[in-house]
Amino acid sequence: MGKDECKTMLDALNKVTACYRHLVIALGSTSDSQNLREELKKTRNKAQELAVANRTKLTALLKDKNISKDDRAEYERLWVLFTSSVELLEVDMKRSLEIGQDFPLKVPTRHLIQTGMTGSTTTVAARAMSVQNMKYEADANIDTVDLKELETEIAQVDQMMEEMEMKVQVAPWAVEAKQEAGAELKSTVSVGNSSVGVISICEEEPKETVEGETGLMKVFAVIIFTAVLLIAGILGYLVINL
Repeated sequence: MGKDECKTMLDALNKVTACYRHLVIALGSTSDSQNLREELKKTRNKAQELAVANRTKLTALLKDKNISKDDRAEYERLWVLFTSSVELLEVDMKRSLEIGQDFPLKVPTRHLIQTGMTGSTTTVAARAMSVQNMKYEADANIDTVDLKELETEIAQVDQMMEEMEMKVQVAPWAVEAKQEAGAELKSTVSVGNSSVGVISICEEEPKETVEGETGLMKVFAVIIFTAVLLIAGILGYLVINL
């Protein structure tokens, strides 16, 4: 039960941190808005709550001297995945702070960038918060007020990482992976079920459509070539008889 619970908690953290990264990408673009800033705040708060819960659970299990060797190996593997997820969260929080400072909304200092991204970020945030509809309640000055809170939270996450290293001694290079590198890219899981949002860049045409058009062009080429040969033969016959 302990391993299953840890995996479930870690999956939840990974989902929220992935959603947070999607939202950070929209900062400073034409998709940026007050709603996005509030979505970022709520999403990172949810991620930090999950990070604390994961840390508490895994720390207690790894300190237990009565667990078997196999269980310890599994918990150490989950610990490495957990620390990696927290590190990515911290990186994205710092990126959000830098971009937020460069692109204030209430008193703009520069134009938003046309990055080619389209779509609303609401679906991404709702998925992270596990709700159907997002509720927006932030004040109009969230773009500046939240930056101060974000600075404090970055320091807290950094401190948490230091405490984790002191409490649990797990060498990442000593942990064995349970699957080959890139195995998740070969997964047959539906993309629709794992998608975290609707933000998109100009997408390529479906492969089936491209193949269909290619086949049609080949048919037309054969018809034209046949017609040319037929006309050439008729003209040759007329020239010889004349």
